[in-house]
Amino acid sequence: MKNKGNSKVPMPQQDPAQRNMNFNEVALGYDEKMAVEEANRCLLCKKPSCIKGCPVNVKIPEFISCIQNGEFEEGYAKVIEDNLLPAICGRVCPQETQCEKYCVRAVKGEPVGIGYLERFVADRHIASSKEDDEANTVIKTNSTGKKAAVIGSGPAGLSCAADLARLGHEVTVFEAFHKVGGVLVYGIPEFRLPKALVEKEVENLSKLGVKFEKNCVVGKTITIEELRDEGFEAFFIATGAGLPKFMNIPGENYNGVYSSNEFLTRVNLMKAYEFPQYDTPVIVGEVAAVVGGGNVAIDAARCAKRLGAKEVHIIYRRGIEEMPARKEEIEHAIEEGIIIDKLTNPTRIIGDDKEGIVKALECVRMKLGEPDLSGRRRPEEIEGSEFIMPIDNIVIAIGQAPNPLAEKMAAGLEINNKGCIAVKDESGSTSIDGIYAGGDIVTGAATVILAMGAGKKATEAIDEKLSQRHK
Repeated sequence: MKNKGNSKVPMPQQDPAQRNMNFNEVALGYDEKMAVEEANRCLLCKKPSCIKGCPVNVKIPEFISCIQNGEFEEGYAKVIEDNLLPAICGRVCPQETQCEKYCVRAVKGEPVGIGYLERFVADRHIASSKEDDEANTVIKTNSTGKKAAVIGSGPAGLSCAADLARLGHEVTVFEAFHKVGGVLVYGIPEFRLPKALVEKEVENLSKLGVKFEKNCVVGKTITIEELRDEGFEAFFIATGAGLPKFMNIPGENYNGVYSSNEFLTRVNLMKAYEFPQYDTPVIVGEVAAVVGGGNVAIDAARCAKRLGAKEVHIIYRRGIEEMPARKEEIEHAIEEGIIIDKLTNPTRIIGDDKEGIVKALECVRMKLGEPDLSGRRRPEEIEGSEFIMPIDNIVIAIGQAPNPLAEKMAAGLEINNKGCIAVKDESGSTSIDGIYAGGDIVTGAATVILAMGAGKKATEAIDEKLSQRHK
C-alpha cells in the first residue's frame, strides 16, 4: 500500500550540539526501510512534472518505482542513464526549487524527497561496489578516436567529460588545482559533501577512459591553440566563477579579512580543519562574522563555528525570507548556533593599524523598500542606525565573478561585459568554431545541477561537431 503521508520521512542527522564541533557529514542518509517508505509516497504520475524541473532530466518516477519494489541497484542504474554524479547531486542540489518544486505531492503537503532517494541509491551502490567493478555498469560505445578537451573539472566539466566518454570520444580534463572536482572540492564543506564521494565519482569517470591533467592552467600553462596542435578537435570551457568579490568598504585589507574563496579553499581543499596534520592553517578568533546570504555564506559560517569560534554572525542586508541560501542549510546553521543579523549591512572594517589586524565591524541597520530588478524588496539604510560589532575575523561572501583567465585561453574568444564567456545558444557554442563553454563561466555563480545541465547540452553539440568532421 502507498504511503499517503503528507510529510517526508525525516532525514537522520547528527545532533546539532555535536556536529557543530566536527566536520563529519550532518545528514546520515536513509536506510532501506526509510527509502522504501519515502518512495511509496510517489504517485508515479503518468505525465510527471518533476522531470521538467531537473536540468539533466533524470527519469525520476522510474528510479523511484525501482526503490518501491526493493530493486535498489536497478534504481541506481536508471539514475545514471542521465546523471553520473548522483551521490553528489543527492546532497547539494537545490531540489526544493527544481524537481521537488513540481511534485504534485507538494500541493497538499511536502514533495517526495527526490534528492534523499537519489542519494540513497548512489550511497548504497558505492557501499556495495567492489574495486574491480566496471564504472557504474555504464554502457560505453566503441572508441571513435576523436579527441576532446574539457577545461575545468567542476560539475559542468565532469558532466560533459562523462557523456563524451560514454559516446566513445577520447576525453582529457585539464584542471588547474592538484585535485579534481572544482567547486565540489574547494567550495563545499566536508560536512555537506564528503570528499571521498567526489573522489569515488571521479574514479568512475577514469574507468570510463577520461584522463585528468592536474596542475595545468589553460591560458598560462598551455593555450587552446597548442592543444589543437596535439590533436584535440573540440573544447569545452568550464572554469567556473572563482574570482572573489569584495564590498569595497574601508578596512578590507586588514589581516583577518578573508574572501569566501580563500577561506573555504583553505578549509576544504587544503584541509585546514585538520591542521597541523595538514600544513595550511586558518586562524579564527572567538567572534567571527560572515557577510552574505547565499549558500557560500552559510558554509563559511558553519565552518568558522567548527573551527572554534565561540560566536559566529551572518550579516545580511535583507530578511531571512529573502536569503538565497537553501532553506535546509539556513535551518541547519541556526540549529548549530549561528546568529543571523538580518537587515544589517557593513560600512567599515575597523582594525588596529599598528598590528594590522581586524578589531571590529561598523554596520548600519536596513529596511526593505520597493522591489528592485530581481523582484526582491530593495534594502535601504536607516539613518542614524550605525553601530559597532567587535569581531576577530570576517569572511566576505557576497558572490564570485567568472575566472578572468578565460580570455587568455584562445585569441578571439568573446567575453561579455560581466566577464563571462559569450555563447550563442543553449549548446554553449562560442565565437570560435569548435569551442564551447558552460556552467558558471557563462552564467556567473549558480548551482551544481545547472552547471551539469550545461555540460550535457554542450555534449550533444560537441558530439555532432566531431561526427561531422569525420564523415
